[in-house]
Amino acid sequence: MLAAFGSDAYKIVLVLHILCAIIGFGAVFFNGIYGAQSAQYKGPEGLAISRANMLVSRIGEYFIYAVFVLGVVLVLIGDNVLDFGQTWIWLSMTLFLVAIALSHAVLWPSARRMIALMEEINSGPPPTAGPPPQAAEMEQLGKKLSIVDPILNVIMVVILILMVFKPGGPSL
Repeated sequence: MLAAFGSDAYKIVLVLHILCAIIGFGAVFFNGIYGAQSAQYKGPEGLAISRANMLVSRIGEYFIYAVFVLGVVLVLIGDNVLDFGQTWIWLSMTLFLVAIALSHAVLWPSARRMIALMEEINSGPPPTAGPPPQAAEMEQLGKKLSIVDPILNVIMVVILILMVFKPGGPSL
């Protein structure tokens, strides 16, 4: 076996797992704040904030995927100390997959649509009276994002708690 629980190779994978979690989840944890700032600064400034946030979030997404992959590797090299039947492992994996599904089904499409609407508003002439026609759809998307984003953050905190307390896991 290449590595065993507690070996240097195991610890290296664990460090990479934690590092990817810090980078990936750190990149997306405050997306709601960026959204609020984007809404506060109308026009090109708000669009620039949204685009920058989308870029950072997309980069973070790859690190988030690596968290899952490295977690699976840790269990596989966990030398019968860790196994997929332990509550904290299967529940963490399930919650992670729920979060990924929410991200792909709701968060990403809504964020992409919001940016497209902002680009439409910024490329056309200023509205003569009242809000632009895209404003109503943007408001609906903002409401959707303001529900999903905190749910994703709570899921991340619950997974972190599972990783620390390890219910149904080994007493290390």
